[in-house]
Amino acid sequence: MAKKKSTAEAAAPATPKKRTSAATAVVALEAAPPRPVGGNGAATAPASAATIEAPFIEVYGAREHNLKNVSTRIPRGKLVVFTGISGSGKSSLAFDTIYAEGQRRYMETFSAYARSFMGGLERPDVDKIEGLSPVISIEQKTTSRNPRSTVGTITEIYDFLRLLYARTAEAFSYASGKKMIRQSDDQIINYILKHYADQKLVVLAPVVKGRKGHYRELFQQIAKLGFTKVRVDGELLDITSKMQVDRYKIHDIEIVIDRLVVKEEDRFRLSGSMQNALTHGKGTALVLDPAANKTQFFSRFLMDPATGIAYDDPAPNTFSFNSPYGACPTCNGLGEIQQITEESVMPDPKLSISRGGIAPLGEYRDIWIFQQMNLILKKNKASLTTPIEKLPAELVQRLLHGIEADEDADDKKKATYSEPFEGIIPFLRRQMESDSENIREWIQQYTQATECPECRGYRLKKESLHFRMADKHIGELSVMDIGELARWFEGLEERLSERQNLIARELLKEIRKRIGFLLEVGLEYLNLHRSVRTLSGGESQRIRLATQIGTQLVGVLYIMDEPSIGLHQRDNERLINALKHLRDLGNSIIVVEHDKDMIQHADHVLDIGPGAGIHGGHVVAEGTPEEFMRSGSLTAQYLSGEKHIELRKKKRTGEGTELVLKGAKGHNLKNVTLKVPLGKLVAVTGVSGSGKSSLIHDTLYPILNKHFFNAKREPLAYGSIEGLELIDKVIEVDQSPIGRTPRSNPATYTGVFTEIRQLYANLPEAKIRGYGPGRFSFNVKGGRCETCEGAGIRTIEMNFLPDVHVQCETCKGRRYNRETLEVRFKGKSITDVLDMTIEKAVEFFENQPRILRKIKTLNDVGLDYITLGQQATTLSGGEAQRVKLATELSKKDTGKTFYILDEPTTGLHFEDIRHLSDVLQKLTDKGNTVLIIEHNLDLIKVADHIIDLGPEGGAGGGTIVAQGTPEQVAKVKKGHTARFLAEELKISKYAEEKAESAEEAA
Repeated sequence: MAKKKSTAEAAAPATPKKRTSAATAVVALEAAPPRPVGGNGAATAPASAATIEAPFIEVYGAREHNLKNVSTRIPRGKLVVFTGISGSGKSSLAFDTIYAEGQRRYMETFSAYARSFMGGLERPDVDKIEGLSPVISIEQKTTSRNPRSTVGTITEIYDFLRLLYARTAEAFSYASGKKMIRQSDDQIINYILKHYADQKLVVLAPVVKGRKGHYRELFQQIAKLGFTKVRVDGELLDITSKMQVDRYKIHDIEIVIDRLVVKEEDRFRLSGSMQNALTHGKGTALVLDPAANKTQFFSRFLMDPATGIAYDDPAPNTFSFNSPYGACPTCNGLGEIQQITEESVMPDPKLSISRGGIAPLGEYRDIWIFQQMNLILKKNKASLTTPIEKLPAELVQRLLHGIEADEDADDKKKATYSEPFEGIIPFLRRQMESDSENIREWIQQYTQATECPECRGYRLKKESLHFRMADKHIGELSVMDIGELARWFEGLEERLSERQNLIARELLKEIRKRIGFLLEVGLEYLNLHRSVRTLSGGESQRIRLATQIGTQLVGVLYIMDEPSIGLHQRDNERLINALKHLRDLGNSIIVVEHDKDMIQHADHVLDIGPGAGIHGGHVVAEGTPEEFMRSGSLTAQYLSGEKHIELRKKKRTGEGTELVLKGAKGHNLKNVTLKVPLGKLVAVTGVSGSGKSSLIHDTLYPILNKHFFNAKREPLAYGSIEGLELIDKVIEVDQSPIGRTPRSNPATYTGVFTEIRQLYANLPEAKIRGYGPGRFSFNVKGGRCETCEGAGIRTIEMNFLPDVHVQCETCKGRRYNRETLEVRFKGKSITDVLDMTIEKAVEFFENQPRILRKIKTLNDVGLDYITLGQQATTLSGGEAQRVKLATELSKKDTGKTFYILDEPTTGLHFEDIRHLSDVLQKLTDKGNTVLIIEHNLDLIKVADHIIDLGPEGGAGGGTIVAQGTPEQVAKVKKGHTARFLAEELKISKYAEEKAESAEEAA
């Protein structure tokens, strides 16, 4: 179909419009009449005068990446979907052109001085864009890699919960379980007289608790009050002139009120000192026993009368696992500790100590530790060459955990070896505290993360976990699913006292609202405790979407990158409604998406193509979904049913054997027994949060990886596994990116560039000149251009303007020096090879089997249009994942390989899914087992066997509700997959039927 450009060109005025600056736009918005909003939040009138003046976002001449001078008009205030084949230029138009320009214009409103600190933004390659609103991008990246970042912290629900508990929760003693009471001054005096009789005590008044600063003025003020001593971070000091502490460190400072010996006859003095301390400490005081160097806290606020335990008055940071005043001291607020286990120290008991049976020590060397162990073993009639499994269990324990002094020293050598033997595990534990990062990294390979025994994974200190509200502490709320948490907050007012209700009213309103937004985007199966780094790209994107719905902004342009990723069809409807709600507030939404339902619910669809890479970059169809269906573009053909991913009527019978995993109990799994038939294409399905990743990614894959490759990662809890001898290796293809620097490209990632460099090094010309493979690398000195260090471009820093990238003047962008480029194969230099598309490279290397195998796999997964040397940072999400898939598929398989793929359809168009399906079918035809975790029905329906988990997400999931062929699963009444699969099978065609009808027509 011809490129739809005429409308936009016709709309362009004869004289170019003056570009409206961000400041002008703000003035226009301020001058506009306010927009009334209905009771349900829906817009009842146009947002502003600016909206009426600019009903479209008009893009003229976009040429970013592969876009071919695209001009188009995108309606504002609508839900617009950009679709098209993977790599066709959707993200280039949405993110690299529209979003980049919106962000750049916003940054231009800052002063040159401010921009010099922020770094400039490049102007996208576009003639002009008009009608642009403030832009917010919600991309598919995981929000944070920090282990302290959780769903609760990034949605701010946990911050409101902390405030709620600090102001309304009731304290209970961790020793007696009784409710804490506030202490009177007399009670404090009586307690001290009883428990510290005839002891020397120092009475202290805390004035600074865990805060940074130099506190010079505070020390001066304390001195003016007549005090001569203070206790700073546990050390008693005299107050001196101009005294101060390190302003960048956290400090605890107490005033020394009095030093006395506790006696009944000195009660008056003690009473006066304690009152003084409580006054200066604002209701809190400390007494220090200098002999034992122990302090006891006293408070007019909270105390357990039975045991004398006192709590500090609760503040929001009391419930923060990121603050030293709330975090569990054992795990520092991480909820887990790194433990050195006997299994990791001795992975193979069949080996002897001399052959490396104790992994951290390695094989025998003539060093002191081996000599000492040899003496200990000789004493027990064994040697370093005895296999560990044949040594007495008690002796092995003593070697690992240590021996007292002289216990096993040889009599003759007593003078030399009289020290105690520390033990391997205590020695390694000591090294975990080392200042050297290299040593800590080395130790990490022998550690295993286990739940903290002190806080049981709640991350908080025991005092914080004994503040309760309606019989629940804050940790228990954090581990509830969002859906369950929402139900707990329903009618909470009835379970609270009148005073608590008065304080909590506004907080409860805010918490319920934010929980409601998460429910709206289908995340009821997550909990607030869940670490953000364990979320998929789609989940973190939907969390950010929920946050944006909560801001209630209007007149904003939101650009989203495939928000439906990782979402079951059941939850997709809720996501679409959430986007429509955001649109109805008065915002414009652009979604880069392949999902059928999303396209059908859009107000406007823009199809970019017709092909990918150099074959794409044109707008091939646009309009409402109804108009778009009639356009005849490739996407429209799949949506209208003209094109199909065909089914196989005859399913593979497989090998008749199974891999059986019994008793999987990790996370929300409920003692699941998984049976994977070997030699088949197996799909694991289920609603989001039903336990698919827990079962496959966190249990099955670590078991297989540990068995075949001795991997260190521990699987989640399970009973047993059978059938490992029936497969010979496991390969997992996950969703992590292939590279974050421009030096990474498909040739280097797949390893084919190593083979190509070897080929060039073996050429007669290279041998005459003495060139090795390193000569043809652009990452090391030798053959590369040293002016640009093999990058082909040079970066010119422009201070407060964006950096300018110019072609290297020495090599003219060819990356290598002249001598290297003189070595040619079939008339092509190494640079010419990097600039080749995969399609051309297949022909060029047709007689080089080692190179051809890897390049052909890239071609088979539909990446024929990208170049071998294309920068990894310019690849779309779908392209990057297929490069990774091609890398694994190019490895020689034995017909007994077990492949695990995590949502391989991410970022793929219907046509690309067809390519992917063909590749996976060929792989399975060779006898391999391919297991995919998937939501996409186009790929699920072509599987031989389906395992459906559910029926719900979170606590409501974790069981297998159906398994069998797609046709068998579609008839099952349990779970949600069956209903959607049955509808998909009704409209799908079988490959055999298609062939028969073609024969009849002939």
